[in-house]
Amino acid sequence: MEQKEPLAFRVRPKTLEEYVGQEHVLGKDKILYRTIKADRLSSIILFGPPGCGKTSLARVISETTQYKFYRINATTAGVSDIKRVIEETKNFMLNPAGKSILFIDEIHRFNKLQQDALLPYVENGTIILIGATTENPFFEVNKALISRSMVIKLEPLTEKDIFTILKNALKNKDGLGNYKIEISDNTLKKLATISGGDVRTALNGLEVATLTTKMNSKGIIEITDEVIKNSVQSKKAIFDKNGEVHYDNISAFIKSMRGSDSDAVLFYLARAIAGGEDPMFLARRIVICAAEDVGMANPQALVVANSAMQAVHMVGMPEARIILAEAAVYVAKSKKSNAAYLGIDKALSDVQNKDTGSVPMHIRNAPAKGMEELGYAQGYLYPHDFPEHQVEQQYLPDKMIGTVYYNEDSTAEKNDNFNN
Repeated sequence: MEQKEPLAFRVRPKTLEEYVGQEHVLGKDKILYRTIKADRLSSIILFGPPGCGKTSLARVISETTQYKFYRINATTAGVSDIKRVIEETKNFMLNPAGKSILFIDEIHRFNKLQQDALLPYVENGTIILIGATTENPFFEVNKALISRSMVIKLEPLTEKDIFTILKNALKNKDGLGNYKIEISDNTLKKLATISGGDVRTALNGLEVATLTTKMNSKGIIEITDEVIKNSVQSKKAIFDKNGEVHYDNISAFIKSMRGSDSDAVLFYLARAIAGGEDPMFLARRIVICAAEDVGMANPQALVVANSAMQAVHMVGMPEARIILAEAAVYVAKSKKSNAAYLGIDKALSDVQNKDTGSVPMHIRNAPAKGMEELGYAQGYLYPHDFPEHQVEQQYLPDKMIGTVYYNEDSTAEKNDNFNN
């Protein structure tokens, strides 16, 4: 039966010494390593991308601890499962220690009621919670649970880590050690690369390659680059348009445009497109950046961005990627000014929070007979009657005279400043 389990399951580490990667939290001088070894673990929440080793770490803890260890999956479990674990934990005959470790996979899928059911028992120490999630727990997990747990971020495994795990799987008798496999280190490294930091993808690919490749005349399974290419899914975009990475990626895209880094702009745009982001959402962000960050330094940027948004709407994918790229690069390469953006926000703040006075009488409208006699529009100077179509007169209310909202000095050379 064990051999029917996926390779990724069969070769999971059983001890901390067998665990590969995550040195930033599992190095021998790190607190998590020390608490696991000493079996003094407090509640923790592990979060990171798929295949980074969250469940494997929980399994290591289950093999290390002397406490009773329970595992449930939030996609199928409910409050009744939590109550069962708590009842067994508090039953002295079943659990003399009076304390258990409860591992909840995909904890972000628990609703508020289910998470609240855990709270009192995590707080009084009856339950040591280990939660695993691919989502940022600060967004998805009850704040009360967060405050009672140590939040640990796991990173995608490095290519070196995945290469090491693949080599171990080839030797491990529970893995592929019983097969005569011939595969070069270069091919294994390529497999590690295309797995995108997900060791499960890499191990599944290696297993598929092994089981679907015929032995040669010497009884050896030869696994080449071509075999690997046909056995593993293409490299996944590290992007989830509904999760934290969505916000991180779009933030990086916008900040790269603001920071005038065209290469970074195209990189984050590509990640968004490969991750299935709505092209109109991307187009709107480019329009906003053109207005907010380029502004009067190059007003043409807003025209270009708006035209691009209309073109994306009409054309659609995949050609829309070209339009998005051109508009994003144009905005990135334009000189920047946020003077208008800062000016309107300052003006809004004054209007909402101050007594700003009244519109001067000479620039008010006088649509009805008799209003001029009351001072409406009296004394207004029509700018086109003067040289260069300009004339000095008061426009701001008396209480706002001297207020500066638009700081033209912060606008790079005003117009005409696109970097060719």
